Amino acid sequence: MTGIRWAYAINQWKPQFDDFVRREQHERALKTISIAGFEGVELTAGTGRWEPLGNPQQLAANFGSVAGLRDLLQDCAVDAVSSWFWDPQERSMEHLTGPLSPLVEADVPVIVARAEWFAEALAELGGSVLLVRPVPGAGDTDPLDDAGLSRLAQCWEAVGAATARHGIRTALHVDFLSALRRGDALDRLLQLTDPDLVGLVVDTGELTVAGLDPVAVIEKHPGRVVHVQFKDALAVDDAEEYLAPHAHWTVRVRGGQREVPRWFAEPGADGGLVDFPAVTRALVDTGYSGWVVVESDQSPHPAASVLLAGYLVQRELRPMVERERAPDA
Repeated sequence: MTGIRWAYAINQWKPQFDDFVRREQHERALKTISIAGFEGVELTAGTGRWEPLGNPQQLAANFGSVAGLRDLLQDCAVDAVSSWFWDPQERSMEHLTGPLSPLVEADVPVIVARAEWFAEALAELGGSVLLVRPVPGAGDTDPLDDAGLSRLAQCWEAVGAATARHGIRTALHVDFLSALRRGDALDRLLQLTDPDLVGLVVDTGELTVAGLDPVAVIEKHPGRVVHVQFKDALAVDDAEEYLAPHAHWTVRVRGGQREVPRWFAEPGADGGLVDFPAVTRALVDTGYSGWVVVESDQSPHPAASVLLAGYLVQRELRPMVERERAPDA
């Protein structure tokens, strides 16, 4: 795949576990994504009967087969599932397993097998990248020392080798609660891993909330960026509340001590902190080739968020890419 292709993350349609479970709801969302100008859709892993788009087993149960979902995508004028986000630290009802940790040696073979399960289905759906949450939140694990980083590197290199057998890249998704946010942990992990096996996701919203400049990250690691997510940030965790235990619930969901009503929004939202033209220019300048997945992360108005993001992409960002990559006249 060459150039930049645009996709949309479908996760914002599911604010509660029992929402967005019917085929007609999926069809409406996919058609909205298509008409907004996006070629692909990104899925989020999940488990159980309330997650019909959550994993290969549920796809087969709800669409007849993995290929059955691809048929629906084509009927809705969506070319592919661009990518799948998977957090191995979430339990799996399909496999009757609890959280798996890349820091626990005994869990690594299971993580590798599970990643290959996703990669095989993703390849059938026309995708190219398996996004993984590489480590628990900073408040739920000890600071990463050399031994811990080495264990992480071994785990994700093994996963990268397994997904590569299906033509799928493995990419580390660093959220604003991640233990890799501490110090230079991310840089050190990237140094310990093979670039051909382990890539990096640039999530503009998560990095900005973490106090990191996504443009600087792209320019620092141009050869490692294999996937990009565009979402806006509405606040910055400058009080380092990510270090609190169980910060997913107390900070990300409930807003932390400031009671932030919403950390993220669609690109270009009022009050947004991310400079998307600058990020797009950095991707072009560094020769990025791959998917850019736009998302809103639990939007209260999913269809409106898709259309607003699509307007920004069609009117400003896509023309910028085409103009800056066009040969000189």
